[in-house]
Amino acid sequence: MLNTIIREKAIIALNKIYGITLSDKDFQVNPTKPEFEGDYTIVLFSLIKTLKTNPEHLGNVLGEELVKEFPDLFVSYNIIKGFLNLTINPAYLIRVLNAHYQDPCLGKAPMNGQKIMVEYSSPNTNKPLHLGHLRNNFLGRSIAEILKANGYDVVKTCIVNDRGIHICKSMIAWLRYANGATPESTTMKGDHFVGAYYVKFNDAFKTEVEQLTAGGMDKAKAEKEAPIMLEAQQMLLDWENGVPEIISLWKKMNSWVYSGFDVTYKRIGSDFVKTYYESETYLLGKETVQLGLDKNVFYKKDDGSVWIDLTPDGLDEKLVLRKDGTSVYITQDIGLAQRKYDEFGMDQSIYVVGDEQNYHMKVLQLICQKLALPYAAGIHHLSYGMVELPTGKMKSREGTVVDADDLVDEMIAIAKEHTQNLGKVKDFDETELVQLYEMIGLGALKYFLLRVDPKKKMIFNPEESIDFHGSTGPFIQYTHARIKSILRKASAGQSLSDYGILEKQEKDLLLLVETYDQVIKQAADALDPSTLANYLFQLAQNFNSFYAAFSIVNAETIEKRELRLRLASIVATILDSGMKMLGIQVPEKM
Repeated sequence: MLNTIIREKAIIALNKIYGITLSDKDFQVNPTKPEFEGDYTIVLFSLIKTLKTNPEHLGNVLGEELVKEFPDLFVSYNIIKGFLNLTINPAYLIRVLNAHYQDPCLGKAPMNGQKIMVEYSSPNTNKPLHLGHLRNNFLGRSIAEILKANGYDVVKTCIVNDRGIHICKSMIAWLRYANGATPESTTMKGDHFVGAYYVKFNDAFKTEVEQLTAGGMDKAKAEKEAPIMLEAQQMLLDWENGVPEIISLWKKMNSWVYSGFDVTYKRIGSDFVKTYYESETYLLGKETVQLGLDKNVFYKKDDGSVWIDLTPDGLDEKLVLRKDGTSVYITQDIGLAQRKYDEFGMDQSIYVVGDEQNYHMKVLQLICQKLALPYAAGIHHLSYGMVELPTGKMKSREGTVVDADDLVDEMIAIAKEHTQNLGKVKDFDETELVQLYEMIGLGALKYFLLRVDPKKKMIFNPEESIDFHGSTGPFIQYTHARIKSILRKASAGQSLSDYGILEKQEKDLLLLVETYDQVIKQAADALDPSTLANYLFQLAQNFNSFYAAFSIVNAETIEKRELRLRLASIVATILDSGMKMLGIQVPEKM
């Protein structure tokens, strides 16, 4: 990684000149801005006070020392105010190219001995996966793959919310309105089938509330007294008491949902080392409550409920055990975190959870820290913004969410239409076309949802996501296919030590290629796949500009032909490798 190497060389040079040992945190190294001459820039301002000198003098002595002592890396320098701009020796970039243009492990670091758990998806069994779940799944899986590339041992997990009043709502509606119907008898996917009854419950609930209020009842009371709601609440009590017929129905309906989830997960590429279920974890955490009482971290009120006072930390008082002795969500989450740690012993646990849970996640970590639990410091909330449509927010209970399966189908249909309009699929058979349309459709969907900083809310537009010319997955896929077509005509051959003078576009592309390792590290450090996604777009864009300016197969010399073939090869390798980390396949032809 040039950025790291330049820092190391600068530290050596500064120690020789000034006799001071610095760290790489004492100054910045950035790519040189396009309007200035040079490739990398050392920002000098932070060093002025320490070294007791002025920027001009420091830049001259440091630049001269770097060029003199490391001529294989630097060929020249210039100074603009407090910025030392360094020009990289093209021979260094050529060595990088020769060493790695066919490297299948490009961008992958050796194992570092650290284990990280990434929890994502978190579906409810009363409804199918929707657009919001897709952003969650794509973020979680891509972060896991990026961390793997950085040498971490990654454990992917999922917690399924399979109990509670929302589950009972679907069950009550099925008992009322299904007449024994099943996913098989209706030819519906299991999660869609159960989700439809969740919507039916809400429709019936609205009707009953309207009837009660029409009879003169206050709306708030009507919402509590609606018969269908009372039935659902009684069913929840029966479930908690283990009533056999209720447990049997619950298992049957959940099995329908799991079958549906499995189909969707396989289609979108989500996988988990272990899946946890709330029905098996909701009683966890009670031992932790007693530990907290013993340590005086928690306190008990007169009614028997247990609390923690977080007001000194800028929060509020938080209930951790109800007066009847039952757990609340935060207690369950502490218990589940302990179970995960006992089973996997991870150094860090990343929760991919929407930003509406920021407060809850802050409370979870704070309580674990106060209890001095071994996993507390490793809890990290990857908070992401919600996905909205041009028409606004989605609502599950009203049936206005964008179903994940429907959206994937729509994306594939749009991919098919766009690809056929381009008229470049005459050499594909039917099986290849089906695979291509799915590859493009899913690639467009994933890239569009991952190219945005996770912390930001975003609006999803299917048509915009599949443009073959913008910052999209299909644009990168097309670039990869284009390079593969070139390489099929003529692959790189013997190694040459001298490729002649590098054209600016050739050097710029090599410099961008060289930053791949750094980009993967930045994406892992920030837990931000958009860093990688946007780099891949820039790389594809730069390659297309280079290819528009220069011939590869019919280059002006043998040396240039070999150089450009190797350059094309390494770009294709990076596009393939990077897109796979985002969960996106790239085609060999398109």
